[in-house]
Amino acid sequence: MKRVLIFDSGVGGLSVYQEIYAQLPNVQYVYAFDDAGFPYGELPETELITRTMHIVSLLVERHNIDLVVIACNTASTIVLPTLRSRLTIPVVGVVPAIKPAALLSERKAIGLLATPATVKREYTDQLVSQFASDCDVHRIGSTRLVEMAEAKLRGIAVPMKELSEILSPWQDKIDSIVLGCTHFPLIKGEIADAFGVPVNIIDSGLAIANRVKALLGEIEVRRVDNVVNLTYNSAAVNHHAALNQSLKEMKLEAIQSLNYPKL
Repeated sequence: MKRVLIFDSGVGGLSVYQEIYAQLPNVQYVYAFDDAGFPYGELPETELITRTMHIVSLLVERHNIDLVVIACNTASTIVLPTLRSRLTIPVVGVVPAIKPAALLSERKAIGLLATPATVKREYTDQLVSQFASDCDVHRIGSTRLVEMAEAKLRGIAVPMKELSEILSPWQDKIDSIVLGCTHFPLIKGEIADAFGVPVNIIDSGLAIANRVKALLGEIEVRRVDNVVNLTYNSAAVNHHAALNQSLKEMKLEAIQSLNYPKL
């Protein structure tokens, strides 16, 4: 049985996991998140690389992983070269879906919703220049939206008024929103409601799932009831009852602690 490790700073990567699982339900999944280092958008690059390398390398060896997905836009723009140089298995990253948004936008006006780090990255500028040079690209970098998505999976309602205020600079300016953080598809419905008018909302989850499927090769797509999909967290496992229930609904086991060392 193939084994896939999906890694993120928090629970945002679950949006990517769900897309991959829908296509490959008979693969065993290990989902790991680094709550002790959350949010990644505010970490120095050296620390982010060190933390990601430690956790990913540990779990690749422990579970004989066949493929790694870095389901975090911030980490993907920084860590992928190091990971790929040190691992002998495929490593898939995520990037903001600027290209499909630019193709879809009729007004050629799109909004990139991401973390503060992602909206400022040179890599993001390159994506805009390469795929959306004919568009007006408006950017909002928000750690608060990441916190809202994390809270939602722990049973806390998204504060719609605050969400509307965050998106208000885009009113009457765009017709497409790029969800440039894997946390944001978890509140996609709330984002659509808060925006108030019809808008295209695009993320990279399906594209990542297609890439994983291609790399793993031809796998018979069938549901296997006895597969145990694991969940790890670098922080102490406390107060996770609501989150564990959400994980159970996604066919993932309750959270185990990684006992991550202080760096």
